[in-house]
Amino acid sequence: MELVGLQHIASLQAKYNIVHATTHTDRNKSTERSSSSPSSLAALPHPKKEWQSTPRSGFCHETKTFHSLRPPTPFPPPHQPLSTTQFVLSLLHSSTIPTITTTYLTIPSTAQSLTYSQAIDQIYSLSSSLKNHYKFKNNDVAFILCPPSIHVPILYLSLLFLGVTISPANPLSSDSELALQIQLCKPKVAFATSQTAHKLPSLPLGTILIDSPEFNSLLTHSKPQTTHPQVEVSQSDVAAILYSSGTTGRVKGVALTHRNLIALISGFRHSKAVLDPNQPELPPVSLFILPLFHVFGFFMSINMFSRGGTLVLMERFEFVHMLKYVERYRITYMPVSPPLIVAFVKEDLTRKYDLSSLKTLGCGGAPLGKEVADAFKEKFPHVEIVQGYGLTETGGGATRTIGPEESSHLASVGRLSENMEAKIVDPETGEALGSWPERGAMVARANCHERLWDLCYFDSEGFLYIVDRLKELIKYKAYQVPPAELEKLLQSIPEIADAAVIPYPDEEAGQIPMAYVVRKPGSNTTEGQIMDSIAKQVSFWIFVETMV
Repeated sequence: MELVGLQHIASLQAKYNIVHATTHTDRNKSTERSSSSPSSLAALPHPKKEWQSTPRSGFCHETKTFHSLRPPTPFPPPHQPLSTTQFVLSLLHSSTIPTITTTYLTIPSTAQSLTYSQAIDQIYSLSSSLKNHYKFKNNDVAFILCPPSIHVPILYLSLLFLGVTISPANPLSSDSELALQIQLCKPKVAFATSQTAHKLPSLPLGTILIDSPEFNSLLTHSKPQTTHPQVEVSQSDVAAILYSSGTTGRVKGVALTHRNLIALISGFRHSKAVLDPNQPELPPVSLFILPLFHVFGFFMSINMFSRGGTLVLMERFEFVHMLKYVERYRITYMPVSPPLIVAFVKEDLTRKYDLSSLKTLGCGGAPLGKEVADAFKEKFPHVEIVQGYGLTETGGGATRTIGPEESSHLASVGRLSENMEAKIVDPETGEALGSWPERGAMVARANCHERLWDLCYFDSEGFLYIVDRLKELIKYKAYQVPPAELEKLLQSIPEIADAAVIPYPDEEAGQIPMAYVVRKPGSNTTEGQIMDSIAKQVSFWIFVETMV
């Protein structure tokens, strides 16, 4: 991760004893996978020269680089064949979790559930069936267009076990958005439902419906504990291609390797052990309202399996149902975005339900204001907010808070994660002031670069604070909305002469896109007609203010 220093916030440095101000992340993007792509940064050696850093902040004056203050995380040897699924299964089997009786996954709306033993059987059965029926090869790409269901996490882990690259997308995406994503990842096969399959083109291995009787038979086809396929997966193989809008313009594909995911999972597991080695962590009971195609939900669903926790998955978010599920299932942990914390603060409905089991909210996807965090802590003093800051390219985990002491820094998104380094760059020239680019075992492999400017600073204890964004990208809730793409769509409407899209502050969503539109002379097109036209082409709504 690279950091930028801005002269105009020098006063902040003096007032708060800030080591260096503001951050810029050099976003490593992968729009397609080829043999010329550099290998994962996880394999890069550490500098041979020993660095001397400021003990409290982790900043090295010699290299102009911030280093993580956390103990290094041990990883499996990089050349050892190992898939993400094999790794999480090994962690689960080495734990004391009773897999036969512990519930892994529950869908409240359908009353479906799976124990860990059943889930493992289904993973082996599905991976064996897919390999035998469809002759998947390592690094084949599977495009996944499925709403949340009990089958999606099993599908992810089964395909990862086979070395198939998974590429999940938003089921609400427009035809043009899906066409671009399919062009980027070049899938051999798709997995969809009977409601989403019509959006997909013909693929070499077809489209498999996960809500069909045929798919159910693949889940129970064999005796998986004894017949699971023997597949060799390299840690440097691409595990997933996720989608990000970058700074401006159209969506881009981000390739995360098995090594990236293994490093992230190892970091979470190791930090828990270091936090209190004498107090074994009880497996969490988590309520998931996150989309499983988003990097946050994608990674957390896999990480939950490695921890032996219970995952309660909402197929569709409704605030009242969420409160009911927290009470019914005695939820202890929820990954959330800031708008939901705002709702917790403002809604009186929260007082009608027993939320005493809730211990932790993992907040990410967008900055959380200190005022909102303070108000939440006042209303729910027993709940700890654990914040983090990350990119699709880092699997979502570049910084985070760990434990009550760090979480008490309510305005901060935490300290650098294990094995991560960050540096300062000049925001005007883009030139790095240190000698090392973004490094870390969880950083995605890439074949192009795109810059994302965030105005941030590290304090003297190594805590990162997000101050503002120096970019065009609009952050609607946890989603990235590129204004240039909306402007292009608006300008393609014959009745519109020109259009500009800007972010408009919104307390619940963070930002909403607002369009200023100039109609052509003589045009009588209305605001509603424009919004209807755009809504057919994108997966989100915009607010339009017409200027004549």
